[in-house]
Amino acid sequence: MPTYLTPGVYMEEVQAGARPIEGVGTAVAAFVGLAENGPFHTPTLVTNWDQYTREFGGFTQGTYLPHAVYGYFANGGGSAYIVRVGGSDGASASHAAGAAGQPKQLPQPVEVGGFLVTARPGVGGVSVEIADPDGENPPEDRFKVLVRQGDQVAETYDASTRKNVKGYLLSQVRSSKLIEVTEQRGAAQSRPAAQTVAVPDASPAPGPAGSGEMARLDPVEYVGDAAARTGFGGLEAIDEITMVAVPDLMSSFERGAIDAEGVRTVQLAVISHCEQMGDRVAVLDTPPGMSAQQVRTWRNDEAGYDSHYATLYYPWVRVFDPAAGRNTTVPPSGHIAGVWARSDAERGVHKAPANEIVRGAVDLELRLSKGEQDLLNPIGVNCVRAFPGRGVRVWGARTLSSDPAWRYLNVRRLFNYLEESILLGTQWVVFEPNDDRLWSSIRRNVTAFLSEEWRRGALFGRNAAEAFYVKCDRDNNPQESIDQGRVVCEIGVAPVKPAEFVVFRLSQFSDSTSLVDE
Repeated sequence: MPTYLTPGVYMEEVQAGARPIEGVGTAVAAFVGLAENGPFHTPTLVTNWDQYTREFGGFTQGTYLPHAVYGYFANGGGSAYIVRVGGSDGASASHAAGAAGQPKQLPQPVEVGGFLVTARPGVGGVSVEIADPDGENPPEDRFKVLVRQGDQVAETYDASTRKNVKGYLLSQVRSSKLIEVTEQRGAAQSRPAAQTVAVPDASPAPGPAGSGEMARLDPVEYVGDAAARTGFGGLEAIDEITMVAVPDLMSSFERGAIDAEGVRTVQLAVISHCEQMGDRVAVLDTPPGMSAQQVRTWRNDEAGYDSHYATLYYPWVRVFDPAAGRNTTVPPSGHIAGVWARSDAERGVHKAPANEIVRGAVDLELRLSKGEQDLLNPIGVNCVRAFPGRGVRVWGARTLSSDPAWRYLNVRRLFNYLEESILLGTQWVVFEPNDDRLWSSIRRNVTAFLSEEWRRGALFGRNAAEAFYVKCDRDNNPQESIDQGRVVCEIGVAPVKPAEFVVFRLSQFSDSTSLVDE
């Protein structure tokens, strides 16, 4: 209390009893991957694509990080932290200085019949032979493709030039580890002439200090060390991150820098990081070139992830690649993170980020049927589908958890939002007198915050009493708890869950009204 010595009128500012809790941000992504330049293992905030290109360079052949970040901002992402891996801190300065002025060495596609063929990143010594198909009087659209690496035939395909058949060449070579094929406009539908064509070598991913060597990309490079602030460990000190993606894990897998076990190791590390932090969700990609049945087998028998802090999306998306001057297939995680951000801004974190258009997606690696999604949706694989007249859309919103309470992604993210908002909005409570007045203030503040969330549609219930409860009184704060310096506040909320299966029951109605004779 102030001391008054002179008669007069005095004005005092009194702290209001209620201290409003503000909602935290829900859409800040972290991307870990390969870049043309920029600092290694230093989480760097970027808020738009131009800032990313100034810090880390633009599109680079053999990397997926630029496509992920571009897709994130194109779909509504606002800010992101970038962690560049693949080298040491000491190499970053010289590499940044040298790489900026050097032109990218991009492999030129070669024409094979009515198609363009390039080597996959990091692949060299490849040639493609077109041969006549086996059998007498084969159809005009059929031919055989032999892919050689050196003197050995590594891959063989019985292919067709027709798009609407199972053997269409682009569908056949999706699983190829050596070549990538795109269609030329106006491509002939007849069998290409027999020929053998050498495919130019693809440039490796950027290496440290501009050495031209393949970057060091073992699982340790991604996982990093918390004490040294490298890899995922460098993200632990940044509270505002809500989603984590590692798009270049798949580029490392494609060129053999990481094997299938290494992919699983890194993805488990991402999940572990998100679970440990408790306020973020991992956005995972499936390995490339897999059919729906192969993804199901991989998800159940190889990966086996079970976490409500992780999601998985399939298939990959087709986007335009300015570095190569043509369309290419990229992991969907960056675009998906942008869709999450856009949905949060337009509707709120409580709305499942699905049935949303994926901006920038020209097509999909594989167009799924309903039957194929029937295999994947129950096991937590969120599908991206192309619908006639409706574009490419996210058509799933599940976590990888086997617990039905945490099945839906929006429930997990809503709880992350509520927990973090209440945590930060009640910091003033620490060291306050632990009595009924404090408990009343806590109840009042938390109730006001949850009431607003209920009015926004984030909580389920016809009234606030059905949507949530807040208990902080003598029942859950006995004397022994007070003596230990603790305040316990129990909060229960009823989250809204998405209408994933919309069922209309339609029956035939027969008018049985009897006629009355007049």
